[in-house]
Amino acid sequence: MVHNHPSGSPQPSRADIQITNKIAEAGRLLGIIVHDHIIIGREGHVSLRSKGLI
Repeated sequence: MVHNHPSGSPQPSRADIQITNKIAEAGRLLGIIVHDHIIIGREGHVSLRSKGLI
């Protein structure tokens, strides 16, 4: 998954983390693996997987 933060900071919000976990759980029920969620902002990018959030 990938999305952008137009505000500039790529740091994940609590809502980003919660929705990622909900989508990953739904995917597991369907046999789909969410490998990562990348957030892109003016200041760079962040991988939720590399931060241990999924």
